[in-house]
Amino acid sequence: MPDIAVRLSALRARLRPRGTGGRLSGNTAAAVAYMEYRTRLVSPLMRRILLVNMLPLGLLALTLLYLTQFQNSLLEAEVSALREQARIYAGALGQSAVTSTRHGVLLDPALARPLLLRLTEPSPSARARLFAPDGQPVADSRVERVGRAPTPPGGTAHDGMGEEDDHSPLYPESRNIGERLYNWLLSQLPTLSGERIMTLDTPDTDPSVQPVAGPNGMRIMEMPPYIRRTAHQRLMVTVAEPVMHEGQTTVGIIQLTREARDVDRSLFAVRSSILSLFLMALALTILLSWYLSLTIARPLLRLAASAHVMRESSGRTDTVPERLLLRRDEIGEVARALQDSASALWARMDAIERFAADVSHEIKNPLSSIRSAIETLLRIEDPERQRRLMMIIHDDVRRLDRLITDISDASRVDAELSRARAEPVAVVPLLSVLAEIHQTTRQPGQPVMGVASSGNSAERPLTVMAVEDRLVQVLRNLIGNAISFSPPNGQILLSAVPAGNMVEIAVADEGPGIPQAKLDNIFDRFYSERPTSENFGQHSGLGLSISRQIVEALRGTISAENRIDADGKVTGARFVICLPRVG
Repeated sequence: MPDIAVRLSALRARLRPRGTGGRLSGNTAAAVAYMEYRTRLVSPLMRRILLVNMLPLGLLALTLLYLTQFQNSLLEAEVSALREQARIYAGALGQSAVTSTRHGVLLDPALARPLLLRLTEPSPSARARLFAPDGQPVADSRVERVGRAPTPPGGTAHDGMGEEDDHSPLYPESRNIGERLYNWLLSQLPTLSGERIMTLDTPDTDPSVQPVAGPNGMRIMEMPPYIRRTAHQRLMVTVAEPVMHEGQTTVGIIQLTREARDVDRSLFAVRSSILSLFLMALALTILLSWYLSLTIARPLLRLAASAHVMRESSGRTDTVPERLLLRRDEIGEVARALQDSASALWARMDAIERFAADVSHEIKNPLSSIRSAIETLLRIEDPERQRRLMMIIHDDVRRLDRLITDISDASRVDAELSRARAEPVAVVPLLSVLAEIHQTTRQPGQPVMGVASSGNSAERPLTVMAVEDRLVQVLRNLIGNAISFSPPNGQILLSAVPAGNMVEIAVADEGPGIPQAKLDNIFDRFYSERPTSENFGQHSGLGLSISRQIVEALRGTISAENRIDADGKVTGARFVICLPRVG
C-alpha cells in the first residue's frame, strides 16, 4: 500500500486551504477520511460475505462430485455386459477347445489359444485368461496377441486377476489435459482415490452373480466381479465364468478383464458439467458478494469517515452524504441516526452555551449590586445608611447562594436522569401524600389542598414511568408556585386523569393567573413573575425551567394555562404534566 499512502499525502497537501492553520474544511476532511478508509481493497466484511456465500456452494459441489449411486448403476451395466461376453467365450471354449481322454473331457491348449485369440479380436481392449480347473494357466489373449511367453507354471487364477499393466498397448494413456486434471482431482477425493478394491453398493446381491450347476450337479454361486482403480486412476473390471462342456462338466475358468473407460467418461462428463455450473455459480456469487459489499461496507466506511470528521472538525456543516440519508434501508437508518445524534449534540452544545451566558448575566447583577454597595459603604459615615447598605449586601449574598444552588441543581439534572432508571410510579397515592403533608403543615390563611382523579382502579391504576424523587421535585415546585399566588384560604386542586396512553397530572390554583403574553416564556431559564408581596430576588427563576427539563427527560410534556369561567374571566392558573402511562 505505499502508493496509496503517497496518494493520500499528496491529496492532503493539495486540498489543504491556505490561511486556515492547516485545518481542512468539512467536505475536504470527509473526502480525505473516506480515502483513508478505502486503503484496503477487500474489507473484512467482504471477506465474511464471500465466505458465507461460497462455503455452502462449495460443499454442495463437493457432495455432487461423489455420484455414488450413478457410478454403481454404470458399473452394474459394465459388469453385466462383461459377464455376458465372458459366458459367450466360455460356451465357445467349452464346445470347441476340449478333447476327450480316459480321465474325462479336458481343455486342449493347442485348440484353446487360437480360439481365444479369435474370440477377443473384436474387443482389443479386453484381456481374456483361460485357466484349468486346478488353476494352471492355459491361455492369455494378451500373450497370444503380442507374442510373449506365457505365464510361468505354478501361477493361479487369483494371482493374475488384478495385475494389469497401466502402460500396456491395450490401455493407452490419456493425453487430454482435461482428463489429466480430472484424474488429479479424483485422486484428491478421500473416498475415490488410491489403488483399492471397489464393491457394488446394491440393495440386494449383485444381479450379475447367478447360481450355476457344478460337476456333481450341486448349485454353486459364481465368483463376484473384481473392480479396482489402479494407481494411474484406471478403473478395471474383472469377471470370471466357468468353462463347461455341454453344461455339465467344468473344464476350466475364463477370466475377462476390461477397463471401464465408458464409466469414467460418463462420470467425467457429469462431473465436468457439475464443475462448470459450480464455476459459473462461483463467479456469479463473487460478483454478487462484491456488489453486496459495495452497498454495505462502502456506505459504512462513508459513515465512519463522517463520524471522524464530526469528531475532528470545528465546524457544524452536515457531513453525512445526502445520498445515504435518502436510502430506505438499514444503512439509511444508521445515516439518519448519526445525523440526528450530531444535531442533538450540537443543540446540547448550544444550550450549554446559552446556559453559561444566562448564568454569567444572572450572577453579574447581584455582584454588581454588592460591589456598588461596598464602594458606597466606604464613603459614608451615617450608621443608618451603613446598616441599610449592609442589608442590601446580605440580601444579595443570599440571592447569590440560592442562584448558585439552583444552577448546580439544573446542571446535575441531565446527568442524574441519565443514570437513574425510570420505574412505575402510582400517581394518585403520590398526590394524596403531598396533599396530606401540606394540610398537616398548613399555616392559618394558606390555601386548602385537595385531590381529584378519574379512571383510577385497583385493576388498572394510574401509573406512569418516572423517577419518583424527580417527579416529587416537579410537583413540589408547582405546588409552591400555587401557594405563592393563591389568595388567603384559597383552593388548590391536584388532579390525575387518563389521556390515551398518557396520564395527565394537573395543579390548579385560584390566583390571578398568568399574563397571556407570558404563557410562552414562563418556562424560560431565569424568568421570574412573582407576587408583589414577595421581596425581589427571593427566587432564582430556575424552578419551572428545571421542572420542564425533568419532565422532558421522562419523555413527557409540561404546559401552563389559565382557568376561565363561564363569563370569560380568569379564575386562576393551571399547570399540566403529561407522562407515559404504564399498562
